[in-house]
Amino acid sequence: MRAQPVTPDGAVAHVVEQVLTADGTVRVLVDGHPSTGTARFADALVGPLRAAGRPVGRVAARDFLRARSVRLEQGRRDPDALLDAWIDVEALNREVLRSVVRRGRYLPSLRDPDTGRSTRAGYVEAPPGTVVVLDGTLALRRGLDVDLGVHLALAPATETRHTPLDDAWQLAAYGRYRREVQPERRADVVVRVDHPDRPALLLR
Repeated sequence: MRAQPVTPDGAVAHVVEQVLTADGTVRVLVDGHPSTGTARFADALVGPLRAAGRPVGRVAARDFLRARSVRLEQGRRDPDALLDAWIDVEALNREVLRSVVRRGRYLPSLRDPDTGRSTRAGYVEAPPGTVVVLDGTLALRRGLDVDLGVHLALAPATETRHTPLDDAWQLAAYGRYRREVQPERRADVVVRVDHPDRPALLLR
């Protein structure tokens, strides 16, 4: 891969361009370590996509975590559970990623990530051509039915520096993720963000 320096807006514009080449419903996943700002990047896609005439549904994986009794079964600091058991992949596929295609609607949230209680959200209608923008972490190639995967990449050393001491237990999950999923090889778009103000597209 070669790195092509871009501005932060240029990185967003590149992803928007990729989305607009596809007709019909498009499901986009923005994945990365929490410090990369996946939610901010996903939010930044919304305005340009709407300006281009595409309806947008904005969803966060953190609102589709499994019930606490399931994801914390092995304790609150189990890195394997963080990687394998936290995101309710079945619910996200059923209520969002497949529903928006098959039924023309999606559920914007399922559970409050802090309380674990149902958000009681209602379905949102999705007109033809809707783009669902989903952000998450440790989410690429985990069985989610998405059409475009975007990975905000960090070097391992940067990842370590940007992980708070209380969350250091999570580093084992990110290491396993790099080895097993190889997100920089598997994502459709990779943006290197070790220096957020000076990102770079990694091009094959």
